[in-house]
Amino acid sequence: MQMADRSRSPRKELIHTDDEAEVHACGHSSWDLFLDPEVKTGYTYDDIILMPGSITFGVGDVILDSRFSRNIALKTPLVSSPMDTVTESKMAIVLALNGGIGVIHNSMSIENQVKEVMKVKRYKSGFITDPYCIPPTMTVAELEVLRKACGFSGFPVSADGKMGSKLLGLVTRRDTDFMEDQGGELVCNVMTPLEKLVTAGEGVDLSAAYEIVAKSKKGKLPIVTKDGMFVALVSQSDLKKRNHFPLTTKSSNNQLTVACAVGTNPLEKDRVRALVAAGVDAVVINQKQGDTTAQHEMIRWIKKEFPSIDVVGGNVVTRKQAKHLMDCGVDGLRVGMGVGSVSRAQEVGACGRAQASAVYNIATLARAAGIPVLADGGIGSPGHIIKCLCMGANAAMCGSLLAGAEESPGDYFFSDDGRRLKSIRGNQSVESFQANKDQVGQSKRSSSQVMVAQGVTGTVQDKGSMMKYLPYLVQSMKHGMQDIGVRSVEEMHEKLFSYDLRFELRSSAAQREGGIHNLHSFERTLFA
Repeated sequence: MQMADRSRSPRKELIHTDDEAEVHACGHSSWDLFLDPEVKTGYTYDDIILMPGSITFGVGDVILDSRFSRNIALKTPLVSSPMDTVTESKMAIVLALNGGIGVIHNSMSIENQVKEVMKVKRYKSGFITDPYCIPPTMTVAELEVLRKACGFSGFPVSADGKMGSKLLGLVTRRDTDFMEDQGGELVCNVMTPLEKLVTAGEGVDLSAAYEIVAKSKKGKLPIVTKDGMFVALVSQSDLKKRNHFPLTTKSSNNQLTVACAVGTNPLEKDRVRALVAAGVDAVVINQKQGDTTAQHEMIRWIKKEFPSIDVVGGNVVTRKQAKHLMDCGVDGLRVGMGVGSVSRAQEVGACGRAQASAVYNIATLARAAGIPVLADGGIGSPGHIIKCLCMGANAAMCGSLLAGAEESPGDYFFSDDGRRLKSIRGNQSVESFQANKDQVGQSKRSSSQVMVAQGVTGTVQDKGSMMKYLPYLVQSMKHGMQDIGVRSVEEMHEKLFSYDLRFELRSSAAQREGGIHNLHSFERTLFA
């Protein structure tokens, strides 16, 4: 009799039911995880896993269109973090070409930040406007060190080793490979001099440059002014792989879109004025805890003085913080506090929130007001990007994920075991404070005041060119969304807030199982 009763138990009936609502009970809704009054736990991306859906479309049908801010649309929901080891003009350019947007850091002078914005705005596909230049007094031995550090084989030689000065020649590997003694020989003695180079005049278009390169069969084509000043470079390898970048994020004047970070000090108003004059499309308030009087005042001032410029406020992790910034007129919200890979904010200040919980709670409020959410921090893989979008974020702001690419600031170096690395540091690290005293206000700090670092300095492995790395991230996102059964970011959000998107919590053992395990060794190759 007992056996018969167990066979008709609710659990047995649930397994064999055809009712759609009961079938969904195998996973949790977002309400179950984040809004249920009985839930008192904060969840990170690794704590959750998405339940698969039905696949009725191809991976090529997945659309990643989203928004960075109220008035800036993206074809790829990726934003680079305003860290001085992640985003300057090179990173901003490559992200804009691939449908995302870069946020240029403010750990530099106003003049230098303006120059970085202008490099993005003046960019023309196919022209390298800031190549590595070397002086004629560099030795061949020093040149070899530079080659290993930056990965390039050929370098323009200018009078002072900088762009905008007199071009003297070009040195490539063929000029130095067969030298018996590469020690103290000067570059000027081995380079191909200007009179033997094929050059093009300033103002040449890309098609004409391509014809010159094809006819001359040269690897590089320097662009010079009438006075012989070096202003740009065209590379044969870049021309071969050039395309029209259909996903490009552009502003109304057909220039690449770019954002910049600014602080909340009243003196930062001069920075905002200069950036707007340079053509910046949006400013991002760079503050660890964004619910401050200083940020409220800065947002109101920017929206009053420059109503056409979008302002992204933050960082926030609670609805109350977000509501205060929304009341000030923000066009986007940056979510995350102490969850970055180089951040110690939660460890030092005991304040913050688990990122998945933070993003979902802010998104539920911001979505009703039509304000996009940027998930900032905690993203170490394409899967984390998908999870932040599944929490309601409109785009992922990435730092360490993009650091180590050729386009990130800094030079490569080699570890003891031969790995090619780059440095990364948090904006609140001691090294960042010391390198940027004027920008972070440390020059005014009392000699008796202790400087509390809430970030660290570390290293990341070489990721190669973003032109190869970004397609890997994009394709990974599309595959993940296909497995979930959603065709677009907007459809994902609709299913999230209608509680049709299903999740499951993962134990620590499940997290280990979901990664690579039980191998003696393996090689991590991200894409082919």
